Amino acid sequence: MTKKNLLSFILMLFACAAQAQNGSSEKFIRDNYSKSEYDIQVRDGVKLHTIVYAPKDASPEKKYPFLMQRTCYSVAPYGADAYPPRLGPSPALMQDKFIFVYQDVRGRYMSEGVWTNMTPHIDQKKSKTDVDEASDTYDTIEWLLKNIPNNNGRVGQWGISYPGFYTTASALSEHPALKASSPQAPISDFFFDDFHHNGAFTQGYYLTFPVFGIKPPKPTTSSWFAGEMIKPEPDGFTFNMKMGSLKNFDQYYSKNFFWQETVDHPNKDAFWQKRDILPHLKNIKPAFMIVGGWFDAEDLYGPLNTYKTIEKNNPKAYNTLVVGPFGHGRWSRETGHTLHNDIYFGDSIATFYQNNIEAKFFKHFLKEAGDGKTGLPEAYLFDTGKKEWKTFDKWPVASVEKKKLYFHKNGKLDFTSPTEAKSATEYTSDPAKPVPYTANYKQMSGFTPFEYMSEDQRFASSRNDVLVFETETLTEDMTLGGEIMARLKISTTGTDADFFVKLIDVYPGDEKNHAYMPDEKTVLAGYQQMVRSEIMRARFRNSFEKPEPLVAGKVTDINFRLQDVLHTFKKGHKIMVQVQSTAFPLFDRNPQKYVENIYKAQDSDFISAKQTIFHQASAASLLEVDVIK
Repeated sequence: MTKKNLLSFILMLFACAAQAQNGSSEKFIRDNYSKSEYDIQVRDGVKLHTIVYAPKDASPEKKYPFLMQRTCYSVAPYGADAYPPRLGPSPALMQDKFIFVYQDVRGRYMSEGVWTNMTPHIDQKKSKTDVDEASDTYDTIEWLLKNIPNNNGRVGQWGISYPGFYTTASALSEHPALKASSPQAPISDFFFDDFHHNGAFTQGYYLTFPVFGIKPPKPTTSSWFAGEMIKPEPDGFTFNMKMGSLKNFDQYYSKNFFWQETVDHPNKDAFWQKRDILPHLKNIKPAFMIVGGWFDAEDLYGPLNTYKTIEKNNPKAYNTLVVGPFGHGRWSRETGHTLHNDIYFGDSIATFYQNNIEAKFFKHFLKEAGDGKTGLPEAYLFDTGKKEWKTFDKWPVASVEKKKLYFHKNGKLDFTSPTEAKSATEYTSDPAKPVPYTANYKQMSGFTPFEYMSEDQRFASSRNDVLVFETETLTEDMTLGGEIMARLKISTTGTDADFFVKLIDVYPGDEKNHAYMPDEKTVLAGYQQMVRSEIMRARFRNSFEKPEPLVAGKVTDINFRLQDVLHTFKKGHKIMVQVQSTAFPLFDRNPQKYVENIYKAQDSDFISAKQTIFHQASAASLLEVDVIK
């Protein structure tokens, strides 16, 4: 049997096992839970559709806590005799038994009301019409406590992605019964999560707009937006190039309210500011466990910044962070062998998280003492280089050594500052020939990007419009753990520009393939694994609210933060940094000629520009990193 056939056979076994597991899980749910559906009226008269699965053995002597998820993605299956294949965040918690509650948020599926993206939070509510996710949650909890028998008076909440945002926002209800909240891959701010990165539009999300920008005419169990979905071409790169400037998406989305809001608000003005949940994370009452994945292409900003904001504003709150070697939400499903893209991290990592971290958190606060003595660390993080869990009592780590990785001529990268009076590297950025963000063209036509966060970057490093800086071979392990800050000294012949910076782990030339390679044509020898990347739109270098053009030919500071890492670059590896100005079609192309609103730019506004990255004594470009000793 060939390796390829063996892998196919193994995947088939996993699929069969998953089907069997789903069948046995549904039987377990039917045997152990009773299902009820309710329309819970909240303070402004709107009714929110809610499904409750209560343990059949609940009694006055055996009471259970609530574990709730509020979602915009449907609480299906609907109907008294329709049961899901699983309940709750994990099989462990389902079998341990809770009163599981699922609710369609207002304006979605079977709930009444008007839905808006990232519901603005109202700190001071003055009337019954001042409603938000916090008030809807408060009213729901009140109803549940009074109407669902044999509950123990405690409520927990969890959700992944958009439901992660609802978990965060719901915690602001300050209901005394809400004891534990676990926002997982939570959106926190659409100007930095999902639809934008540092203000650059995430064009790779173009297929998702019908889901978020069309309102149902009435409560429904069906996906009313399905008829408005774009049918993508298999070659997403060519499709997006033929589309031209962003204004041409109007041919599909002229009636899509979220697209029109995005077009009309290109800067972080009051519209986006109202939808940023982070400034409201004060006076936090429930215990928090915030979960993310190091390779989450959708929401990595959200969990890291939710954790840090709560930590800053609520120093006495129970607030912990868990980040594993996962893509978006992949910790919720066990895959056996844990891979992201080509990289293998170990076996049953999702199950370890579910059983030893997540279940322990919820059981402690909802069923046990609830005094915060969970035995869990402040931060439970996976080192993606050593491929093992690490625990920390503070994040970022207090005892790190802050160092600077300087760019040098001839593509050198090291921790010594440049001494040359004049030294720079140039490249030409042509929007008509953008750098693809991935070599996987199938991914470009997917619903959202996924694999690129750990992808081999050799496809990019050979291009003339991608700068490459690389260290010598490391003589000992080096662990980067914490924040990364890019500080670029640039000039351009245009009046606007983007800079996409990638931190890369270069494998040695004799690296062996692991046993679970998804593509037998790939070799890990010389692999350039992306560890972290981020884009910065230069117009926002001084303010995301008030953009300003670059002055052509002027040396300018472009400073921006990449998201945190915990990655050990092993002895024998190298550290590489790549700099480019396009990553298409993940991010939209910058015209490179300043226009007031890039969403309304004409195709004729796009120009080629020469970008210069300085690495001289008076103008040094670098990455600031935290080194854990």
